[in-house]
Amino acid sequence: MQLTGADIVVKSLKEEGVEYVFGYPGGAALHIYDAFHRQDDVEHILVRHEQGATHAADGFARSTGKPGVVLVTSGPGVTNAITGIATAYMDSIPMVVLSGQVMKPLIGYDAFQEIDAVGISRPCVKHNFLIQDVDDITATIKKAFHLATTGRPGPVLVDIPKDITAQVAEFLYPETVDMRSYQTPAAATPSEIVTAVEAMLNAKKPIIYSGGGVVLANGQNELRDFVRKLGFPCTNTLMGLGAYPHDDPLFLGMLGMHGTYEANMAMHDADLIIALGARFDDRITGTLNGFAPDAKVLHVDIDPSVIDKNIKADIAIVDDVKNVLTMFNAELTRREEDINAELVKDWWSEIADWRSRDSLWYTPSDTVIKPQFVVQKLHEITGGNAYVTSDVGQHQMFAAQFYGFSDTHKWINSGGLGTMGFGLPAAMGVKFAHRDSDVACVTGEGSIQMCIQELATCKQYDLPVKIINLNNRYLGMVRQWQEFNYEKRYSNSYMDSLPDFVALTEAYGHVGMQIDKPQDVEGALREAFAMKDRLVFMDFITDREENVYPMIEAGKAHHEMRLRPAK
Repeated sequence: MQLTGADIVVKSLKEEGVEYVFGYPGGAALHIYDAFHRQDDVEHILVRHEQGATHAADGFARSTGKPGVVLVTSGPGVTNAITGIATAYMDSIPMVVLSGQVMKPLIGYDAFQEIDAVGISRPCVKHNFLIQDVDDITATIKKAFHLATTGRPGPVLVDIPKDITAQVAEFLYPETVDMRSYQTPAAATPSEIVTAVEAMLNAKKPIIYSGGGVVLANGQNELRDFVRKLGFPCTNTLMGLGAYPHDDPLFLGMLGMHGTYEANMAMHDADLIIALGARFDDRITGTLNGFAPDAKVLHVDIDPSVIDKNIKADIAIVDDVKNVLTMFNAELTRREEDINAELVKDWWSEIADWRSRDSLWYTPSDTVIKPQFVVQKLHEITGGNAYVTSDVGQHQMFAAQFYGFSDTHKWINSGGLGTMGFGLPAAMGVKFAHRDSDVACVTGEGSIQMCIQELATCKQYDLPVKIINLNNRYLGMVRQWQEFNYEKRYSNSYMDSLPDFVALTEAYGHVGMQIDKPQDVEGALREAFAMKDRLVFMDFITDREENVYPMIEAGKAHHEMRLRPAK
């Protein structure tokens, strides 16, 4: 079958089972856009900015486990997409980005809208390709999807010169991929499993530290069996929330910079840390010099490069975490009589004391809206079943602390890169994947303005997401750091020219609300979620100086948390 390169690109996407491509057209990609117009199998979604395209594909991927797909043009199309590509890279999200490029004879001659897409993306992709021949398109796209979705997932960029998309070739899509330079990790060995389980059975102060890798591997059921077999305390990272039910008595809450007192103290005092699909990043460890001084570390991850990268592992297993948990559970079942609950009884007594501090307490108010209260009401009204996206800042932490997640793939946020502007386009991607589910975007008045133009995309494609804007008229997290560390010198963190969000939302054709009284919070949320076919922007005017507690400040260890001042 003879097809143009552009038709081959689109047909290759169909072969990969792609449903949606998020993108924005431009000269170098127009042959591909024309090919989209001539078929109905793969739907192209027109965003209003290339960053929005990458975040939408990212939200789709996080909520489904399928790779998100992006199409952008050359030059500024690629550079606008870099932030979203880096966001996916930091959080190990599968994504394939197709970028148009100037014609091959013009590459390197500073042609109009030329940029070295391969070079500029290299630090923030799992791999990238520049297609040199029309006959290479199918094999390259097949490799791109294989790389993006196997091992530790991540974004892959395929740069396609415009003249290549105009040439003609036979369409033969490969069924398999053979890449000598890329091999997924071998399976864990039985001896590694036995050694790890032996360490567990002898621990007196263990903690199970579960990260985003468990979510990506769909290992939540295996994790829950594992935790309950051992009766050990479990904590999740920001990226791992939902892998273990938030209301289970074995769950200590989120750990890290804004984690609970009990989770952080347990990590600090542990004698065995069982790290599952987590990478010991700085937001989790605090200062490395003071991290868990008495703990042995058992580290399980599919990516060998994260083992010993930040924290030295005493026992390391490189494999898919779901597979390892399955093997752990089988070995624990075989040695069920060796699991001694008495060994950790005193440990649970210590944890109970830490829990009694109630480190997430805040003072309710009858006169000003507390952001925590809004998030708690959001959980109540959605039954904890909504897909929740967030931007980055205080509102993100309040959502993580107070929504209460019990399912994976429903907490959609930028963890590693911390990308403002992520929430709304990510919610769009989630809504395309889950049309009948509630999708809520928790944001702030600073973050929402980064990609607010995507309200137009929501209108065009009828995406009735619900936006919860926790509006404190500050860049809240910046202000909090300035309060704690800069003697309240609020340099450029004050938003003194905010738009009328209700009027702006209505200008895009949606429903806008402003809520400034605590007694109106629940009613507004119920009214908004009752409007199943409308996007509703809820502008909650919240306490200006509410802070996120606990907080591990720079240079501090887990046991040196700043807690909310006494009542």
